[in-house]
Amino acid sequence: MNFTLKKFVGYLLVTLVLIFTIIGVLGVWDVINLHDVIGKFMMSLLIIFIASAVALFIFSVVLKDDNKPIN
Repeated sequence: MNFTLKKFVGYLLVTLVLIFTIIGVLGVWDVINLHDVIGKFMMSLLIIFIASAVALFIFSVVLKDDNKPIN
């Protein structure tokens, strides 16, 4: 996998963790209502999981990089 892609995905995951943490803290302090938010988070995570599984399949099967030397 390309280093820049790994770096981008790493920063994206850290950003998602920070967003979820901020929303969680706001929910603990009753600034926002978490009942609707948790269901939307779970559906969003499910969609992200399915999309990443499809992207992984595409990268590993369709766009497979054959670095085998030609004899």
